[in-house]
Amino acid sequence: MKPYLLIVATLIASNAGADKDKTWSVKADYIEGCSCHLFCPCYFNASPEDGHHCEMDNAVKIKTGHVGDTNVDGAKFWISGDLGGDFSKGQMKGAVITFDTALTPKQQDAIKFLFGKIYPVKWEKVETDKAAIVWERTGLTAHAKLGTGTGEITLTGIKDGSGKQSLLTNVAYWGAQKNTGFELAKSEHHYKGHGYDYTHKDKNGFMITIESAGTM
Repeated sequence: MKPYLLIVATLIASNAGADKDKTWSVKADYIEGCSCHLFCPCYFNASPEDGHHCEMDNAVKIKTGHVGDTNVDGAKFWISGDLGGDFSKGQMKGAVITFDTALTPKQQDAIKFLFGKIYPVKWEKVETDKAAIVWERTGLTAHAKLGTGTGEITLTGIKDGSGKQSLLTNVAYWGAQKNTGFELAKSEHHYKGHGYDYTHKDKNGFMITIESAGTM
């Protein structure tokens, strides 16, 4: 290759790398349960069902994603906590982000960044933890486990009239730009740690795939 062509090719490759360093994207699968009955009124109202708290467990598995040059394909994390009872001011009570033990410090930082993009609200407090996460789905059922029993979610999908998964569409999931629809389910879930201790049965649940992307 001629010297000037080599210089041009090097500059193009360098600029492409620089451009990627300024972008982020995520496509993730959720197994989610909360303390409201099916379906969660929080998506349509300024307060949860009982007006006092919204205790949740979200097990997340990223299909593909990156923040700058940090790749998070296949990464798993868990969100627990209490959203509180008043959403009108865009401020939630508290959350715990638990990272799977396989994640590196850079990947954990990337997920913190993505958390802020998917949930563009203020939090009274956000804490972090680290534990092994099991994430599995078979047909209309899904199951996730956190650590040795710190948290667990079991979802049993709701069937429509034809026996297929019941699906709620055209409803936004927090700040995600796209989603595949809420695959409705009954949940049984619990979490204990960081000052939280709750167990819920026969409550709201769903499986969903979300997508978002942007520049930093």
